[in-house]
Amino acid sequence: MRPRVKICCIRSVEEAELAIRYGASALGLVAEMPSGAGIIGEARVAEIAPRVPPAIGSFLLTSEREPDRIVAQQRRCRTNTVQLCDHLDAATHRVLRTELPGIALVQVVHVTGPESITYALEAAKTVDALLLDSGNPALAVKELGGTGRTHDWTLSRAIRDRCGVPLFLAGGLRPDNVARAIAAVQPYGLDLCTGVRTDGALDEAKLKAFFDAIG
Repeated sequence: MRPRVKICCIRSVEEAELAIRYGASALGLVAEMPSGAGIIGEARVAEIAPRVPPAIGSFLLTSEREPDRIVAQQRRCRTNTVQLCDHLDAATHRVLRTELPGIALVQVVHVTGPESITYALEAAKTVDALLLDSGNPALAVKELGGTGRTHDWTLSRAIRDRCGVPLFLAGGLRPDNVARAIAAVQPYGLDLCTGVRTDGALDEAKLKAFFDAIG
């Protein structure tokens, strides 16, 4: 089956509508981050999220690590999914599950080496899905996504084969490499931002090329 597609870094209602028209099943709305592309902040997230049809995933990308702050942020933004961009532990996941009933939790795993497999398999026990991305939360200025870089897909495949939950693949996906990425990882979903943008804006021609490339 064709993977589901999440278009991230949505900046406006118009971009949301364009992505959905081409076949996106989820949209990423980026709140405050230490770095990366597509940051719009909570006010704009809260403006766009209510305009997303209920059948489409609306993902709040958060860099917060304290559960009470994440809960408060989701309640302000009113998305149906929270994408946890920094590495969080199982205890935090359990608090979020209790405090945000009905809200899906997606944990980002930054694929930096074999240690990422260990973290991913632990995180998979307490969240609804994983999202494998490039980046590095250990840097002085954390890279939590939006790098435009690919990572080692053999590690992603190892996680996919063992994690037991839906897995989104992110990191440098473009029309010219997405078929290879799908073959290598066989993910449940694809997540992309910079690969379908020109000068930061969602590019309709690149969006069409991407969806054509996945069939």
